[in-house]
Amino acid sequence: MTLEEKLARVPDRPGVYLYRDAKAQVVYVGKAASLRSRVRSYFQESRAHDPKTDALVRQIADLEVIVTDNELEALMLEANLVRKHRPRYNIILRDDKHYPFLKLTTDEPFPRLVVARRVQNDGATYYGPFYPATAMRETLKLTRQLFPLRTCAITIDGRLERPCIQYAIHRCNAPCTGWETREGYAGTVRDVQRFLEGRDDEIAQRLTDEMEQAAGDLKFERAAVLRDQIQALNKVRERQKIISTEPVDQDVIGVVRQGDDACVELFFVRRGRLVGREAFFFDRVAGWADGEILSAFLRQFYRRSVTPAPEVLLSEDVPEADLTAEWLSGLAGRRVQVSAPQRGPRREFVAMAEANAALALQNHLLSRDNRQQLVLEELRRSLSLPGPPNRIEGYDISNIQGTEQVGSMVVWENGELKKDDYKRFRIRTVVGADDFASLREVLARRFGRALEEGGVLPDLVLIDGGRGQLNVGVQVLQELGLDWLPVASLAKQEELVFVGDQAQPLALDPTSPALHTLQRIRDEAHRFAVTYHKKLRTRRTIQSVLDAIPGVGPTIRTSLLRTLGSARRVRQASVAELAAVPKVTPRLAQRIYEHFHPPAPADAAAGADAGAPGRSATLDPAGNRPVPAAVLSDDASTGGEPGARGR
Repeated sequence: MTLEEKLARVPDRPGVYLYRDAKAQVVYVGKAASLRSRVRSYFQESRAHDPKTDALVRQIADLEVIVTDNELEALMLEANLVRKHRPRYNIILRDDKHYPFLKLTTDEPFPRLVVARRVQNDGATYYGPFYPATAMRETLKLTRQLFPLRTCAITIDGRLERPCIQYAIHRCNAPCTGWETREGYAGTVRDVQRFLEGRDDEIAQRLTDEMEQAAGDLKFERAAVLRDQIQALNKVRERQKIISTEPVDQDVIGVVRQGDDACVELFFVRRGRLVGREAFFFDRVAGWADGEILSAFLRQFYRRSVTPAPEVLLSEDVPEADLTAEWLSGLAGRRVQVSAPQRGPRREFVAMAEANAALALQNHLLSRDNRQQLVLEELRRSLSLPGPPNRIEGYDISNIQGTEQVGSMVVWENGELKKDDYKRFRIRTVVGADDFASLREVLARRFGRALEEGGVLPDLVLIDGGRGQLNVGVQVLQELGLDWLPVASLAKQEELVFVGDQAQPLALDPTSPALHTLQRIRDEAHRFAVTYHKKLRTRRTIQSVLDAIPGVGPTIRTSLLRTLGSARRVRQASVAELAAVPKVTPRLAQRIYEHFHPPAPADAAAGADAGAPGRSATLDPAGNRPVPAAVLSDDASTGGEPGARGR
């Protein structure tokens, strides 16, 4: 079915749409309340044109839609698909780590405090997430210093004869021996809950009162322990900047951008205190509005078991804010309000997040540019290049015993791999396993075409191999009049770099960023070549297997693969599924099935009986192979298992 035919059949229902390019790669995932209106709007000549959408539309070669019951389901499905496919035209949150929680096992008679990576509906109480993870470790350490919670996982029945070392160091009151009652332990748990919820003012006051009382009773050892606990508690409270006089829980999010880059700063405010903050960076956001960047961030960040605060403050309004709030409320199990304040204290909080985002983005860009400049300068100096190699092209050859020889070209430009410029070459003129001749063909085709069409040329040609591969590269460029282009090769075994006409290879420092960059380009060229080689080899294997079946020609083979998706699915398909493929007759379906599932002698005899006069053959209930109709009727009439003999 062509793209135009699919566009004509898009339903007028909520759902998700996926655009694919000519290589069947997902390039964009979106959602819509009406798939028909949204999808068709991309292809309307009267729509407002913007560079981002124009570039996307030029890439679209295929369309897939998934219908949902409502728009909220579409939003959740869209977030999952973006995470799975990471399309190039979607905004991608590259920091995909999970944040830890502290789990108080209140589902146990004597709760413990442990680390958890995900919130589960198990009756326990979860605190967090913590940003960064070091904050969780510090909090856990301090909690165990302040409160005598048990750390063991044994069953507490009060029958142990003696406690462990935790009792001796005042970290547990030994409920395992019965020396602490369940009621006393429950009081400790309540203190832990107050502390983790940020209600530590009353805890600090109580500890101070106990310390003074102990000192008055001349219990100086106990007073010293309480003093240390108070100091540790105050140390944590000092790090938590008070930004609100109200005991509110808020997530404050601000976004700033510079060119194609953007930064989202997230403040975690709990009970009016700034308990954590983190910056997230995005690139290639040209053409996206600030609200769209924030919307993508919310959907990708909070879907990772991160519970949103009751109030989420944003620097810009986001599209479909009510729908986003409904989705966040479902994640949190309570109402979540999403707003973009325009004045008052809440606007000041957002402005603070924006100011920090601007500073973080500036430092990020400077650091990235500095790292890139250092690598380029080291490459220029180490390889004696005439200038910094802003664009490096890497080449490799892949084959097995001379079959399905392929070449690859990958591009590293401005500090990152530029996958849009990758090229694959199927070797045309070389017979047998000859890597040198294959490399010659690849380089001649690539640079010959560049000379004819005026294409961009690299600052450095990097070849996977040793001196022999380097000589081939130098000869090809000389023959094309491009002898001024620098060429280098990187050997895998000893990671030696061969350059131009230098007699001895270069042994760069193993910790050198320049060597790491060359290795990354070399390995990517190898991966890209091997992937293409495996694809061609698999395709050839599939074709040879299917072509061996009488009656299956190129047209039938293409129809089978297009409908069922792969040779494995063809092998696993039932007769009924094969017969449903366009151009496949029931008799041919039976022949294909039996090719992959040769009948046993007993089945062959049954098949012969099925063809006897007076007996008609039909498919078994699974649609696998003919079973005498009489057998089915006999089973049905006698109460046996229908179709048992046909399985």
